[in-house]
Amino acid sequence: MMKSLNTPLTKKDIAGLKSAEEVLFSGLIYTARDQAHKRLVYALESGKELPMELKGQVIYYCGPTPKPKSKIIGSCGPTTSSRMDAFTPALLKAGLLGMIGKGGRSKEVIMAIKREKAVYFLTYAGCAALLSQYVKSCKLVAYPDLGPEAIYALRVKDFPLIVGIDSTGRSVYDKD
Repeated sequence: MMKSLNTPLTKKDIAGLKSAEEVLFSGLIYTARDQAHKRLVYALESGKELPMELKGQVIYYCGPTPKPKSKIIGSCGPTTSSRMDAFTPALLKAGLLGMIGKGGRSKEVIMAIKREKAVYFLTYAGCAALLSQYVKSCKLVAYPDLGPEAIYALRVKDFPLIVGIDSTGRSVYDKD
């Protein structure tokens, strides 16, 4: 039976997850891509207030397409996670506990995941239209000038994930 998780995450929720385990996720996730990450880290380094609380939250590396009239959101697939590697350790230190994307992560990010007892999830690449069906609401949170790279709050139900890197640093990409 697949595990179910909800936001906000706790370190206790994450501690039991194992690399390659499948999870159904419900609750709030924030979208953020490269430029939004740059602004979030700049805000942290400048001592400015962030546009959303990071403690126990999850960021989805996604830039949704414009929504059709009859839909809640357009297609919303994951983007390549390594593009966020330079910013991820600072966001984890600030309380972020989960990330969703695709692809491997740098050694620095894996060390930060272990140190902060966080988790990195994968979701299905090439299935952006399918993933949009799990989104129950979508609200703009910050940086509207970034267009699809703005930060959106998505409320999801049973969003399919795979544990890519667990809180001990074990990765599905490790070759054993």
